[in-house]
Formats: sequence, C-alpha cells, structure tokens
Amino acid sequence: MRAVAYKVPQPISAETSLIDVDLPVPEAKGRDLLVEIRAVSVNPVDVKVRAGVAPTSEELKVLGWDAAGVVKAIGPEVTLFKVGDEVFYSGVISRAGTNAEFHLVDERIVGHKPKSLGFASAAALPLTSITAYEALFDRLRVHDPVPGAARAVLIIGGAGGVGSIAIQIARALTDLTVIATASRPETSAWTQELGAHHVIDHAQPIAAQVTALGLGDPGFVFSTTNTDQHIKEIVDVIAPQGRFALIDDPKMLDIMPFKRKAASIHWELMFTRPLFGTPDMIEQHKLLEKVAELVDAGKIRTTLSETLGPINATNLKKAHAMIESGRTKGKLVLEGF
Repeated sequence: MRAVAYKVPQPISAETSLIDVDLPVPEAKGRDLLVEIRAVSVNPVDVKVRAGVAPTSEELKVLGWDAAGVVKAIGPEVTLFKVGDEVFYSGVISRAGTNAEFHLVDERIVGHKPKSLGFASAAALPLTSITAYEALFDRLRVHDPVPGAARAVLIIGGAGGVGSIAIQIARALTDLTVIATASRPETSAWTQELGAHHVIDHAQPIAAQVTALGLGDPGFVFSTTNTDQHIKEIVDVIAPQGRFALIDDPKMLDIMPFKRKAASIHWELMFTRPLFGTPDMIEQHKLLEKVAELVDAGKIRTTLSETLGPINATNLKKAHAMIESGRTKGKLVLEGF
C-alpha cells in the first residue's frame, strides 16, 4: 500500500523530511478495524513528532492521526462496526499513522462519519473535536458552575483547529458566553462566523479586554496555543476557584500565581485514553457519535479551511510548512491517493 513516512527527524525543507513509500497492508485483529483511508488532516502534533521523534531502529515512521474512510475488514472482537461503514476518527500516537492507504484503529475510538459530510470535510474534525470536547466537559467540567464567576469560557487561539471546534461545541451544548481570541482580521472574522459571542485580540492585554466586556471574571479558560506568553493574563482574568485547561507544550509553566485564586489547572491530551487503554476509552467513540449527530443536525460545521490535494509526500510537506508558520486557520486536509 502507498504511504508517506520518514526515517530521521529533519526540517520540513529537507528533501527527505517526508517520503513516499510502499508498505504491507496490515491485518485487523482483536477490536481493530482496517480502514481504507479516503482523507486525512494535518495537526500540530504531526509537525512536532516529525521534527523531534526518531523512529526505532531502521523503521519508517508513518504520521497522521485524523482520518475518514471506509471499513474494509474487522477483527474478531469488533461489535460496533461492520465492513462498508464510513467512519471518522483520530488514531493513537503509539501506533502507525493514517498517512497510508490502509490503517488499523481500535473501534472504541472511532465514530460513524457524519452523513452530511464528504470524507475531506469529515477528516478535519476528529482530533480537534475530541480535544475540545474532553477539555470542556471532562477537564473543565463546564456544566458545574464556578461560584460567583461569569458563565463564560475564554478560548485562547479561537481560530486554530481546536479553538474553531471548541467555540462551536460550547455554543451547541452549553449556555456559556464564548469569548475567543484572534489577532488578525481574517481570523477574527472566522471566530465570529463560528459563533463566538465576543472576539478579543490576544496580541493585546487579554484581561483588560475581558473586563471591558462587563461580564465579570470567566469561570473557565481554555488555552490552545502560546500558553507561556499569556499565563499572567490568564491568572489575572480567571475567576477565583476557576478552572484552567491547556493543550500546548510551554517550555516553562509557573503555576504558583494561580494559588491565590485556588484555580485548578488541567492538561488535556486526547491520546491519553487510547494510549493507556483506560476503562473509559469507549467515551471517544461516544463523543464522536455525538459530534456526527450535531453536524448532521446543522449545529456544528466542519472546520476545513483548505484541501491541498492527494495524500503524498509533496502535499504533506506543504501542509507541515503551513502549520509551522503558525498562521493557519481551521484545518488543512488531503484527500485520496
């Protein structure tokens, strides 16, 4: 089968940073589905792994987590899907990735593709939807109010992949006032289109802008990017006893200033459940089914912003370079081989 892989971590500008390869088709066992990949999207995690994680021994490492496709075979223990089902999902970081014609994935982290979306539009959703959903409901527990706080969530990086879907999920499933940050006219417009009640500029002091809205201190803050640059503003703006979640990898994170407000800090990593095989791993299947329902009901839309062509090394290198620029909005997708 055709696939895209790498042998050693290199800058994306290097000729062999990603290469086209031919690999054996894997076999579905246990609770695995063998999925014929129709479309994939590219996330910051793809870039981080490619740039910094060396494959073991002489192996080729296939990246890619977001995918949409068709079930071609099932393991003997599969109960949730059948051959021919159209699915969407994000794999697990400890297994081979989705940048290949066929891919193995545990059924407990897979959802049925939204009926109203094509494969490219669906592939833009899984990783970011899982991340946003888990951050809002499992980490921040936004249905549990913070006493005295504004019923509001501040989403830092509202135009990125995760921010773009977090805005929509918060609007569709909660009564929260959604405050999103963006720093350019096009990204500000994008976050407003997705449903943010208020958009502020994260290139300017955040706390003063939130105060000026007159809502009070938000009980929840969700930071998707550049957390270390915004940490003082987050401390200032969050309500006493508020909850703060983050997903990025700050080089330094001093959480001591949060002590005075007794704020709780939560990491969200959507790979955790499948990586450790937690007893509630099937919650990712359930939440993807919920996301598909919301999409088909017209309450959430895809965050696909650009389709870059078929899945090959040339197009994936272009996508990685665009992600590294830090100036993308929504999701970048590749479709077909």
